[in-house]
Amino acid sequence: MFVDWTYALRDWATYLDAAWLSLKLSLEAFALAFVLGLLGALARRSRHAVLRAPAAVYVEVIRNTPVLLQMFVVYFALPSAGLRLSPVQAGVLALGVNVGAYLTEIFRAGIQAVPRGQSEAARVLALSPLRTFAHVVLPQALRNVYPAVVNQLVQIILGSSLLSAISVPELTGTAMVINSRTLLTVQVFGIAAVLYLVLTNAVVLVAGLIGRVAFKPPLRPAERPRPLSAVRRLLPARSARPGQPVHKEA
Repeated sequence: MFVDWTYALRDWATYLDAAWLSLKLSLEAFALAFVLGLLGALARRSRHAVLRAPAAVYVEVIRNTPVLLQMFVVYFALPSAGLRLSPVQAGVLALGVNVGAYLTEIFRAGIQAVPRGQSEAARVLALSPLRTFAHVVLPQALRNVYPAVVNQLVQIILGSSLLSAISVPELTGTAMVINSRTLLTVQVFGIAAVLYLVLTNAVVLVAGLIGRVAFKPPLRPAERPRPLSAVRRLLPARSARPGQPVHKEA
């Protein structure tokens, strides 16, 4: 058994190259998904139906169809329309469009969670709508949805394994090639699984550090409510006896 693992690890350089390709494709797809999600969220919150309707159709179609089918459409169907893409380009486009639909709803929820008074205060300060969104609404919305956005990045890394179906030599596709040559199924796919764990945990760790730097803590932490304080406020005030001090609720 130990000899089998040693033989499987002889291709460690190939595994690392494939893992780097998976991470690179995932980051490119995430950048595309981030832009699509932000634009889609703004379109869905628009007052104009000509913008809301296409955004709603995009979200419903993408979220209710398999991502593997979407990859096949991009890679096999688009060339018939005159748009030829390489397997890597098709994979990045398919993953970006797929996750962009989910980020659309995530960003929309984050924007809606920002108190309306923030925008009204910016309007009083004579800030333009663009500056209000960029400097007031967007930072707070990103803070609200940052964990969900990081989770979507992790899902892209895991979903990149489907790119092996369109001949992209990423980590899973490379593991399948090595397995067909060595027939060490447990060892080959075990190494691939460990590399996926390393990639996703490294991304989460880096994202956590970025979040600590980018988002400052609140100026005034939320006060923990005292037990039964809400109930006591509903009870009628008791008159104090002569000589007994009156206790006021904090």
